[in-house]
Amino acid sequence: MSRALLEMVEVLAHEKNVDKSVVLGALESALASAVKKSEFPGTDADIVVKVDPETGDQQVWRQWKIVPDEDGLQEPDREILHWEAEEDYSDQGPTEIGDYVKEPLKEVNVTGRRFATDAKQVILQKLREAERTQLLNEFLANYKDVKIVTGQVKRFDKSDMIVEIGRVDARLPRSEMIPNEIYRINDRIRAYILKIDPTSRQQQIILSRTCNEFLAELLRQVVPEFNEGLLEMKGVARIPGRRAKVAVQVKDKRIDPIGSCVGVRGARIQSVSSELFNERVDIIRWSDQPAEFVISSLSPATISSIIVHEDEGRMEVVTPDEENTRIAKGTDYINVKLASALTGYEIDVMDHDQAEKKREEEIAPRRKELMDALNVDEEIAQLLIENGIETVEEVAYLPEEELLSIEQFDEDLVKELRSVARNALITKALKREELLKWADPALIDLSGMTTEIAEKLHPAGITNLEQLADLATDELVEMTGISEEKAAELITKAREHWNQ
Repeated sequence: MSRALLEMVEVLAHEKNVDKSVVLGALESALASAVKKSEFPGTDADIVVKVDPETGDQQVWRQWKIVPDEDGLQEPDREILHWEAEEDYSDQGPTEIGDYVKEPLKEVNVTGRRFATDAKQVILQKLREAERTQLLNEFLANYKDVKIVTGQVKRFDKSDMIVEIGRVDARLPRSEMIPNEIYRINDRIRAYILKIDPTSRQQQIILSRTCNEFLAELLRQVVPEFNEGLLEMKGVARIPGRRAKVAVQVKDKRIDPIGSCVGVRGARIQSVSSELFNERVDIIRWSDQPAEFVISSLSPATISSIIVHEDEGRMEVVTPDEENTRIAKGTDYINVKLASALTGYEIDVMDHDQAEKKREEEIAPRRKELMDALNVDEEIAQLLIENGIETVEEVAYLPEEELLSIEQFDEDLVKELRSVARNALITKALKREELLKWADPALIDLSGMTTEIAEKLHPAGITNLEQLADLATDELVEMTGISEEKAAELITKAREHWNQ
């Protein structure tokens, strides 16, 4: 029977095209599983079977791993404490933590019909795993430096596509397919190797046609200047099947980066677009100046001005008219979405009229604050804002020369404004001190909170952020008389710490 086992190993190795040692290992695992099931039912015994590759004779034993005494037994069926191993298995020589002690099982028959039945499924499973591993290793060797592969549609697994690449089956998930593309069985398809998962029990190679890397690699294949180091790809943004933007930096100023990527009569970029289901690909000249980069990314729209809010990662882009605003945003806002993804900035596009309206909405509260605190009319407050002076603190403490540089201001007016501003700040500080006698500092310093609002919260017992955050908008409106919009804004600010 031992010889019969070896013959079976030879046959399976030949049929499955795997190494004999792999089949022998599968056989040993299967026999160990069968012994465990037969001799130690209901336990997690660690059984080892070794088959002599020359004679077919088998050795069977149970083993326990030696663990430190202080750790205790985490797996009682498979572990033994160090002191027990030294005491009970001293005949096996010195015992070290991490080693194994063994107990031979001499009366076990591993050649019976029951063992063959129990072991069959384990052998087949081990061989399938070995086949997958071998095929994957062959694939990795053959496609070592390849990122885009060409295969044949073999079948569909629910909504995913199974693609045959040589002897290996890869999976193209529905989420990685370009929308509205249609493929049929036996069609040829190209895709990017997105991930290789050796532990997967299904297809170990995952493909993608929607990832940015697919577009980038297609461009590198048709534009030799990238591989020659004359051009560098700085970023890619895509809405698969519709539109994409690629930022390119030129290393040799004699080269036109856009012309190189587009090619003669658009041949290069058209070949890439055709592969991507006619996805429109825009080539953008990269710049290390954020504003310039954003303007380029919004092409072909004309941009009048741009305001960079660096700390907020945001830019306000102003166009001369509605038509250019429409172009900058694009159909379904695709152009501005891609520009945002490519540049890393949140981009707010508006025409000149919209920009003026927004600017007015932003400065109106600051202008009113200056008017109230300094007891001046709208004209003077507006002049201060237009010259970049937007707070009472700036009026009080900026050098006189800066205020005098405003054409309409004389020395007497500047002195009066500075005096009034400083008195207003003193009054504000005194009121804050009064408020702090009953209110939490975080409530008083909340963005948008005023002395008047805080004073109206006191009778209602609202003294900290948590109590304000628990209010409904209509409750805050009733307490303070402020607008619903203002009330909602304050409550939202008060709740921000809930998410921290």
